[in-house]
Amino acid sequence: MHKYIKRVLFSIIGACLLMTCNFKNVRKLHFPKTNLAESPLIPMPLKIDAAFGGFPLDEFTGIQTSGNDGFERLGTFLMEKIKLKTRLVLKVNQQKNDQIKSFIGINLVDELFSENLEAYELVIGKDSIIINANTADGAFRAIQTLRQLVPEMSNDTLAVNRIWVIPTGTIFDAPQYEYRATMLDVARHFFNVEELKKYIDVLSYYKINFLHLHLSDDQGWRIEIKSWPKLTTIGGSTEVGGEAGGFYTQEDYAEIVAFAAQHYMTIIPEIDMPGHTNAASVAYPFLNGNGKTPKLYTGMRVGFSTFDTRKDSVYTFLDDVIREISMLTPGPYFHIGGDESHVTKKKDYLYFVDRVEKIVQQYGKQMTGWDEVANADIDSTSIVQYWSSRANANRAIKKGMKIIISPAHRTYLDMKYDSLSSYGLDWAGHIRTDSAYMWSPEEYGLKESILGIEAPLWSETISELAELHYLAFPRVIGYAELGWSIQENRVWENYKLRLAQQVSFLKRMKVNYYPSPLITWKTAM
Repeated sequence: MHKYIKRVLFSIIGACLLMTCNFKNVRKLHFPKTNLAESPLIPMPLKIDAAFGGFPLDEFTGIQTSGNDGFERLGTFLMEKIKLKTRLVLKVNQQKNDQIKSFIGINLVDELFSENLEAYELVIGKDSIIINANTADGAFRAIQTLRQLVPEMSNDTLAVNRIWVIPTGTIFDAPQYEYRATMLDVARHFFNVEELKKYIDVLSYYKINFLHLHLSDDQGWRIEIKSWPKLTTIGGSTEVGGEAGGFYTQEDYAEIVAFAAQHYMTIIPEIDMPGHTNAASVAYPFLNGNGKTPKLYTGMRVGFSTFDTRKDSVYTFLDDVIREISMLTPGPYFHIGGDESHVTKKKDYLYFVDRVEKIVQQYGKQMTGWDEVANADIDSTSIVQYWSSRANANRAIKKGMKIIISPAHRTYLDMKYDSLSSYGLDWAGHIRTDSAYMWSPEEYGLKESILGIEAPLWSETISELAELHYLAFPRVIGYAELGWSIQENRVWENYKLRLAQQVSFLKRMKVNYYPSPLITWKTAM
């Protein structure tokens, strides 16, 4: 059967099943003309077909799910998010309720217009909204789109009750890249579990699906390793500037991983090595390659530390670290850092990366590293994160490896917006809101070699969540679109209009965004 016909049938059958074909409750309301294609959606969907009508979201709307337990949980998630925005409390999976007159259905299908695991179809009619997806991941991405379609203000002229009018039509959508990430450095300054949860919640709204945590550096070690307890009791005791630092217990880390999973986001742990290792060597001096017992470090200099790459006991230590973290991390990747190891001899560095890759693989993970690791004799299944050296990225591509696009002068969220920025650095230049958006990942390699895009945020100059938000938002929203939307759907003049309308969401989530003067920010009317 033709795929388009099958999609239509899925929508019709889904609507009947989810609404139990109870059409007697359908209302006749006269909506003002709407245009789904003009909705301020970020990321921009693959295709939008507007129908110019309206769906009435109100106290008489129900949510029905068809699929596995994950889909039922998504129904509850959607109910809670709609409540947060509108104060409506929608009934979930109540099959017999004469008060329900319109429905939102979340529907598991076995075939969709795309084989992409995050693809979805959102069919918005006059009395039903049907989400079709062949995975819970796709349904979750569709829910973020639907959340953005719910207006901030209700229309109080259509009926005696408040109605939020959602424009009708159909959205077909799927991401161009499977990997859309941001990195947070919790080593230079520590951010606690609740702060990470809030960050994850906001990021998922824009379909970010990976959060890379930089868990160790010269200034701090942030994750408990039960077989090496001094890593946190000593190595986690400080941060840049000399404050108390902190760390995640393994229970804390598991809580972060679980919360991310509820938002269909995967945590990637990074233990940076063989450089950026002073905090570990303070805790266990035998790790240090220079024969000295180091002191705790609270500055911002890089490149001065290294592990002793020829000592077997170092690899025994790393085997324990990688094993314990991998057991807590269901995602496929383990990041070994590998950058700026300036005092490690080249032959020792190459030997180290080759040996650590085997440890990572032993525990069922794919190794990821900053682009310097491409110089080692590593497996084509490992992944290189391009941040500095185009030559290293090209070397990885020639080896058949996938690369993550993170060029510092384009994607580093810790770079200042301009010379007047309150926080951030400028060694890679200033990154304004427009220059963060107006480029293409394909400039840095063939599309088939690109796993995706990641925007790192190093924390030398920030210590509070509000400061983190200032550097991340709104730029990370643009990076989310660069990773999801196809190039022809990314136009700055259009994007900045959609970005301008994100104010209400950011304020509701208490995000301290940078109010770029390039954007005419809009508030709800």
